[in-house]
Amino acid sequence: MRVLGLDVGDRRIGVALSDETGLLASPLPTLQRVGPRKDVQAVAALVRAHGAGAIVVGLPRNLDGTIGPQAEKVQAFGESLKPAARVPVRYWDERLTTVEAERILSERNVPWQRRKGLVDQVAAVLILQEYLDHQNHPALP
Repeated sequence: MRVLGLDVGDRRIGVALSDETGLLASPLPTLQRVGPRKDVQAVAALVRAHGAGAIVVGLPRNLDGTIGPQAEKVQAFGESLKPAARVPVRYWDERLTTVEAERILSERNVPWQRRKGLVDQVAAVLILQEYLDHQNHPALP
């Protein structure tokens, strides 16, 4: 089953997709946010186009694990996806994935001008890959 991974921000939504085996996450083009209804429709269209059986949404918890205002906004978006996409929506702790995505792009000498467009994509891949790894190896931390 394919799984769609999302890094939901205020301006962009990073998107990743798993392979059929649920082992490997790959990036899809980043979505520009245009409005709640259209954003939900765009994600639901990706679910249908790629035959995804679930959506994993990165939940930006605070460093102490609590849910803050940004996480509440992301949860509201995730809940609005459920009726439109008609697949399960799961949340995955994404603390520091954007920092990790920035680090990865920096180490690969990606010019800072290009990073803005790629960081959400890389963060979505990290979120989805961590989720897939946990599903396939639950004993791992």
